Amino acid sequence: MRRELSVPRPNWQRTVSDQGLVFGAPASRVDGTPRPYWDESVHYAFDMSDVLSMEADVELLHNMCMEAVDNVVLTERYRDFGIQEWVWPAIAESWKRRDPHLYGRFDLRYDGRGPAKMLEYNADTPTSLLEASVIQWNWKTDVHPDDDQWNSIHEKLVERWAEIGGNLPSAELHFTWSGGDASGEDHVTVAYLQETAAEAGMNTVGLAIEEIGWDPLLKRFVDLEEATMNTVVKLYPWEWMTDDQFGRHAVESLPATLWVEPLWKMLLSNKALLAVMWEMYPGHPNLLPAYLDDPGLLTEYVRKPRLGREGANIQIVAPGYETQTGGVYGKEGFVYQLFDPLPDFDGYRPVLGAWVVGDQAAGLGIRESVGLVTDDGAAFVPHRIVE
Repeated sequence: MRRELSVPRPNWQRTVSDQGLVFGAPASRVDGTPRPYWDESVHYAFDMSDVLSMEADVELLHNMCMEAVDNVVLTERYRDFGIQEWVWPAIAESWKRRDPHLYGRFDLRYDGRGPAKMLEYNADTPTSLLEASVIQWNWKTDVHPDDDQWNSIHEKLVERWAEIGGNLPSAELHFTWSGGDASGEDHVTVAYLQETAAEAGMNTVGLAIEEIGWDPLLKRFVDLEEATMNTVVKLYPWEWMTDDQFGRHAVESLPATLWVEPLWKMLLSNKALLAVMWEMYPGHPNLLPAYLDDPGLLTEYVRKPRLGREGANIQIVAPGYETQTGGVYGKEGFVYQLFDPLPDFDGYRPVLGAWVVGDQAAGLGIRESVGLVTDDGAAFVPHRIVE
């Protein structure tokens, strides 16, 4: 694993915009100057052995996560996840039905010198998808046509839609994003998912989640044409949905209306999962020790809110590394994970986003930050496999 300099393509800004990447707040360089969100002036190079090792690790981790969901449902450990009690039976039913799931993203610590370490699993509302699937593949094709890339994300998404299509209530899918996302990232991600579903032969409709209506007589969700919504693809967290009446309707109308991602993914996207997995697989080489509510025997640790996002409300306790970020999360409690700092490449710290589609490892996206916490100020950089 090496960080290498690249010469950006002429007029690259227009190129990536034409390919759909029309958002991205500036990131920061080591010297504090602005840096484009998509930065092709650098990239990471891997040997095939690196990628094969990570791919095996990711599929193993995903299987372990699914076992952890099964364990939580069987033992009814929902309270450890800070989930409201009225939702518990519906999560269990969603899991027992195996409500169809589409994709997720592991955040990994990896430096090429040891096994990948799971930092968390973004399995409910993962973003940075278009960059990982389309934008960096086109970069590789233009700049390093003879090399390869860990990237079958697009093909696997199309295949996954075809696989789960028969388990959905209808062939018409409603794709929703929140109008409250000022960055536009959610809209871009949902639009790309809609494109992959259409390629798989689905009929698709797009609208903001705020535009979804509720028919109290039919007890069903309806779109702007007052058509019944049978399958809804969302990029809106389940924990936010279940905080209001909209979410209660969503839960109580299952499975007449199915949601992608499904309700049982509330367990995968919650950082309490890290502690459950450490209990189930103590000492596993792909895991970091993690505990609920207190650090246990850890003297150096990262305190993470169970439901935090974008690096908010993170506290690092370790000599010389003390860090704390602000935010609005934490009321639901914290998880304490062993501090294992991201590797340092020329002053930048990469977190590797390994994508899973269905139950298969599908590709890699890399975000770089200057600090120890990967937040919404990180830059996305491409990668290649050296042939």
